[in-house]
Amino acid sequence: MNRINYQNLLDKTIESLDGPKTLLLHSCCAPCSSYVLEYLSQYFEITVLYYNPNITFEEEYTYRKAEQKRLISEMQSKYPIKFMDCDYDPENFFAAVKGYEKEPEGGARCKICFNIRLRKTAELAKENSFDFFTTTLTISPLKNAELLNEIGDILSAEYGVKYLNSDFKKRNGYKRSIELSKQYDLYRQDYCGCVYSKVERERAGCSAQ
Repeated sequence: MNRINYQNLLDKTIESLDGPKTLLLHSCCAPCSSYVLEYLSQYFEITVLYYNPNITFEEEYTYRKAEQKRLISEMQSKYPIKFMDCDYDPENFFAAVKGYEKEPEGGARCKICFNIRLRKTAELAKENSFDFFTTTLTISPLKNAELLNEIGDILSAEYGVKYLNSDFKKRNGYKRSIELSKQYDLYRQDYCGCVYSKVERERAGCSAQ
């Protein structure tokens, strides 16, 4: 079975554009969005959506959101980059993953989490008449880009808004995000946000000592 090259799909979509289109970009954090914004703002008028109910601790959530807003304010871009905030909503995440608390990172719990965040993005993209929606999550080497694109395509059909297929880690995208994080002195967390990933990270750290 041949794997889909999502970077090639993104290239073809960009080549087909007849001028800048509007894009609602779900962002998990400033570091992951840095390269994506640098790249896509050449072709799209981007609104960054900060919707991450998986972030368990409010102080962490608030700090990550502030870093996202700071990055947007400091980055230079060909087309404007706006910010769309959502309420802090961890109860939604906990209700959705109930029964999956002991799943390993990258398992069924993460799929549910991806679905929650991408569905909200698709809903808001439709409500606000965006041309496209997508997520920064595919830039992470720890995230399943194929699964994220599959979810995005399903939601695209459901909501009638185009999903921008991607695998942002390609072409040194992840490496570039690290460079930009250093350039803008961004806070880089060492876990995705939920308490379960934090515990798993801490266990791994202890076992490595």
